[in-house]
Amino acid sequence: MEKFGKSQSVERREDDRFLTGLGQYVDDTTPEGALHGYVFRSPYAHGVITSLDVEAAQEAEGVHLVLTADVLDQAGVAGKMEASLLKNQDGKTAPNTDRFLLAKDKVRFVGEPVAMVFAESLAQARAAVEMIWLEIDDLPVHMEVGTGGTPLHDLAPDNVAFDWAMGDLAEMEAAKSEAAHVLSFEIADNRIICNSMEPRGCWANMEEGRLHLCVNGQGVWAQKEQLANMFDLPASEIRVTNPDVGGGFGMKAMSYPEYFLAAQATRMLGRPVRWMSDRSEAMLSDNAGRDLISTGTMALNADLKIIGYQVQTLANMGAYSGQFAQPIQTQLFSKVLTGLYDISVAHLQVTGVYTNTTQVDAYRGAGRPEAIYVLERAMDYAARALNVDPWDFRRLNFIPAESFPYKTASKVRYDVGDFHQVLDRVVEKCELASFVERRAESAAKGLLRGMGLCCYIESILGNPTETSRVVFNEDGTVDLFVGTQSNGQGHETVYAQYLADQTGLPVEMIHVIQGDSDKIPTGGGTGGSRSATVQNTATLALVSTITQRYAAFLARHYNAVSPSVSFDDEVFRIAGSNVVFSLMDAADLARAEGELDLLDMTQSATLDDLSFPNGAHVAEVEIDPETGQSNVVRYVIVDDFGYLLNPMLVEGQVHGGVVQGLGQAMIEHVVYDENGQLLTASFMDYGMPRAGDVPMFEFNSVVVPSTANPIGMKGCGEAGTIGSMAAVSNAVMDALAERGVTRADMPFTPQRVWSMLQEAG
Repeated sequence: MEKFGKSQSVERREDDRFLTGLGQYVDDTTPEGALHGYVFRSPYAHGVITSLDVEAAQEAEGVHLVLTADVLDQAGVAGKMEASLLKNQDGKTAPNTDRFLLAKDKVRFVGEPVAMVFAESLAQARAAVEMIWLEIDDLPVHMEVGTGGTPLHDLAPDNVAFDWAMGDLAEMEAAKSEAAHVLSFEIADNRIICNSMEPRGCWANMEEGRLHLCVNGQGVWAQKEQLANMFDLPASEIRVTNPDVGGGFGMKAMSYPEYFLAAQATRMLGRPVRWMSDRSEAMLSDNAGRDLISTGTMALNADLKIIGYQVQTLANMGAYSGQFAQPIQTQLFSKVLTGLYDISVAHLQVTGVYTNTTQVDAYRGAGRPEAIYVLERAMDYAARALNVDPWDFRRLNFIPAESFPYKTASKVRYDVGDFHQVLDRVVEKCELASFVERRAESAAKGLLRGMGLCCYIESILGNPTETSRVVFNEDGTVDLFVGTQSNGQGHETVYAQYLADQTGLPVEMIHVIQGDSDKIPTGGGTGGSRSATVQNTATLALVSTITQRYAAFLARHYNAVSPSVSFDDEVFRIAGSNVVFSLMDAADLARAEGELDLLDMTQSATLDDLSFPNGAHVAEVEIDPETGQSNVVRYVIVDDFGYLLNPMLVEGQVHGGVVQGLGQAMIEHVVYDENGQLLTASFMDYGMPRAGDVPMFEFNSVVVPSTANPIGMKGCGEAGTIGSMAAVSNAVMDALAERGVTRADMPFTPQRVWSMLQEAG
């Protein structure tokens, strides 16, 4: 049995139903007669609740229930969201600040849930919400990304959510004292809203005495565990499902108050309830992304080798501690802190601060995209300050191919890599030698042209364990149950394709089933580029179990010696005979002989180590200095994802990721006013990239197989975003430097770019 897939660009199986309107999303699967939920959200950013009158709403037409913090208390529901906490530098645990499902005593950001109404129709629920009377004693608002100000939580008097560090500060200081050059750069990373195509939503129902919550999330098991904890229920009394999901982006990986409120409502009312966010509601309440201010410091010797690298980051965590945000975001940052570079000393300090804004999510706090963005911007700034070529500066500091496996200064072990090969390929593909001619052509049109490079590395993360289950059905179909959750990535195609490659089963007969806690015992969900690598590793382990057990079964059936039965990825063969069995033939025989345990098998697998996707992205921009209008006119990609199971799906994933990062760099930006009111709460005010904003992409692949998993894969989910933010930003900086601009931070809207040019004179 070969361990690698056949790397075929198979078209997505799920597209037919998605493109013809046959997808089954949360709103399509709601039980008949479900009541509609609508949330009453705080219009204030910070204040003490002095009065909350819901009597009129409770008496309104069609209303069945109004949930408040008091109602939850009376029902015996503690109503506190789970939060993950870090150890601060002083060894103490970061403050455990309570976040209730519904605001209790205080509100801390505009859009915080205060009450939830359930009525016969959405219109009736909305009308009832208008009858709720809330009185607030205003408190000062803290909007600066920094410490101090009026505390949001008594346990965090300086609004410090955590103050975490890794690395050796003393070694870093020693490196700086010995260095020939010490350079520091402040780099801002703007706040964004994820804006999934399908906003968040859920429905809940009691089914034969069990709670069923259906949510458009990124996995079901974490949600199930939290429901059990919230309501003090045995896990056996809870079922969580994810139907089709229209985009996740990490934002849907964690729980939100509305899911628990819907679950409690159905428990109290004994009938199904539903809730769907509208777009402005989503912009107010979805966990946002990024919002960091970092200072990167490099210590270099006389040969321009980096001997030390330090990052100090202020991260806006919003009003509350997150389910994943604090531990994951800082650990992720450390995993790729030093990127692809041979650096002996590193030190990272991340200070999370509370502000009167929505929470920052797990994968966009200060994670891998942010770490690489800061590092690659710092590399370009340093090259400019030292008057060296930024491409040569990177080459000089790359980890050599012969040094792998390599332990970074942040104590992460890279298994393999060939960064020089990747850079050589992108030099060729982006036609670096002729860029000077393209710049001259732009100048002839009165435009500034810049080229930007980002050399990135990331790591797949999250739960290293995944489970696969295969069921052979009597009608000749095969059900493959998986523990991840597609949000549009094409999992149904790539998982079926891989199982078919490894077993010879007809791919059209394989049905991929996901998102049901009743049908597979455990799973890690989707997030952080883990899905295809970890899930297919579990499938490979299951295929090994299946073929071994069927080989033993066929040996018994034919009175053969067990080792004489072999499997060659397509059929079983019995040595010394002409007998050939496909896996489906063997399953039919097992069914006929009553060996039913062979028709339903489950296997888990755990990755012992991380794999590290890497690559080089090159962007070219043109800027009109008269108006500040900037356009990305060329984009070239060279990625090393190890073996590609389906190159077409990989390329599509990268395209989408590049657009997301490009959108942040050029257009997207969350704006609050000084009172904590969100000014970008609709698509009239919040910019999103459109087809006209992006060029055609040129995608290329270098294959350096990972040794950290049996498939040789590295994952690709976030690569496009990680590469594009810095590539585009460095391109803009390259163009603006011609006019004396020395610092350029995202987003590069016309007004901001024009202002940079004016300030530079």
